[in-house]
Amino acid sequence: MVKAFLKSPAKINLSLKIGKKINHEYHDIQSIIFLTNLHDQIVIKKINGQKDKFKFTGKFKKNIKLENNSALKSLYFLRKKNIINNRSNYEIKIKKNIPVFSGLGGGSSNAATIIKYFYKKRKIIDNDINYFARYLGSDFKIFFKSNKIIQENFLKIENLKFKHNFYLLIVYPFKKSSTKDIYSKFRKYDKIKKLNIFNRISKLKMVDKLKSETNSLESVIISRFPIIKKVLKELSLLKKCEFSRITGSGSACFGLFLNKKDALLGLKLIKKRFPKFWCVLSRTI
Repeated sequence: MVKAFLKSPAKINLSLKIGKKINHEYHDIQSIIFLTNLHDQIVIKKINGQKDKFKFTGKFKKNIKLENNSALKSLYFLRKKNIINNRSNYEIKIKKNIPVFSGLGGGSSNAATIIKYFYKKRKIIDNDINYFARYLGSDFKIFFKSNKIIQENFLKIENLKFKHNFYLLIVYPFKKSSTKDIYSKFRKYDKIKKLNIFNRISKLKMVDKLKSETNSLESVIISRFPIIKKVLKELSLLKKCEFSRITGSGSACFGLFLNKKDALLGLKLIKKRFPKFWCVLSRTI
């Protein structure tokens, strides 16, 4: 049987503002989001069995529910849309390199990667993307744009023509930060205005702009997990770290660097400071 070998990238929210709900489910949102070379590995193979098979490996497999996960849901809704038929069954193996409950978008990325694969012979239109996002989460949509995007608001997601990349020192303190739980405690809503980021902005100007931004969920996440405040502080003190922040609804933190040499030195130091946490160097793509 032919196998497909796919990369499912993690995302980093370089900034995040949260507005009031625009419907009964989702808050308005504004974010600058870059994808990274940190990725889960997915293998898809058509099989002759009577049902789909799912297998998770890797460091972060233990938090995946076999009876309810993004891969299983993806196949279910692909069949509902008649993209794959009920008589075809598949084996999907996912090596989880992206921490679960970290704010790095691993589950949404897995779903998007699988759905992109089954749409490879046809164009996926916005109505289809919105259909899947309704059931697979709002982050799902960002993986159908370029590797660098501006989410102007909940409905408007645009590609960012930014040719430069950053190095990201990511620290995951093994705290399971539930998006639903964090949002339920958030009360200080932002007023979502036009985000003043221009295409083809220089690398240093982008950094200056990002420094003036925030992650509005940070205070809620820190109140839930106080250790994160210490992680962010230690990251910010590293030489040549431009700024530190939480990504998404946490609990992964990152420090942003302009070059690999400084980021590697920072990684070495942060591992000594937090030897029990998962620390990795990643690069935007």
